[in-house]
Amino acid sequence: MTGAAMAELTIEYVGGPTAVIEAAGLRLLTDPTFDGPGEHPVGSRSLTKTAGPALAPDAVGPVDAVLLSHDQHPDNLDTSGRAFLARAPLVLSTEAARDRLGDPVRALPAGEWAELPRPDGGTLRITGVPAQHGPDGSESLVGQVTGFLLTGQGVPTVYVSGDNASLDVVRSIADTHGPVDVAVLFAGAARTPLVPDAYLTLTSEQAAEAARILGARQVVPLHFEHWGHFTQGRQTLLDAFATAGDGVRGTLRLLEPGERLTL
Repeated sequence: MTGAAMAELTIEYVGGPTAVIEAAGLRLLTDPTFDGPGEHPVGSRSLTKTAGPALAPDAVGPVDAVLLSHDQHPDNLDTSGRAFLARAPLVLSTEAARDRLGDPVRALPAGEWAELPRPDGGTLRITGVPAQHGPDGSESLVGQVTGFLLTGQGVPTVYVSGDNASLDVVRSIADTHGPVDVAVLFAGAARTPLVPDAYLTLTSEQAAEAARILGARQVVPLHFEHWGHFTQGRQTLLDAFATAGDGVRGTLRLLEPGERLTL
């Protein structure tokens, strides 16, 4: 971590894209997905969930905000996740999610930020950053997606990618905000018939390259398992980071469901 008085950061992996991030006394939840295994309709198609969460919503407990990368796909927001949103004091997401879901969702376009008061009297800034859920030109098919950047005095800088498939987007974030202390990367190399010839999220190799671009000191992958449309997973992540160059090799923190990591 950068800085001599850097506060602890903890990440607890719930499953899929869902994790609890605790920083400076605040608790944030990424993309709530708490339903059990089964078929989850999306338009005329369906996505298959292969495993339930390690923690139920009640076990997660109260949070200060939800970081919702997008609302239109059930692998990022399912039925139980929507119920969780109704109890959250604040949900930060896309303008489209705000239009569809209403309160307590607040739109956080790229470059804008929200500041949450910390128990120590400081603030945690959450900035919206770009995300591209597929190849160039695919937004009309997949819809709006966003990522997030967490910053604050004495707090590790954390990048949460959301469902992003573009290293060019990562480069733009690194140019503006880098380097980062922790990169939380959605990295399952998702593929569906909606965009049959391209990945909708980072591959394992791209995740390792994203870590290099960002100068990330620690990398915590999410959204690489528990759904049938992922084409890569735990082993490909281990392989990609094991063969990555200096500065990336050794940064991977691959959590088991339910595991809590302190950084």
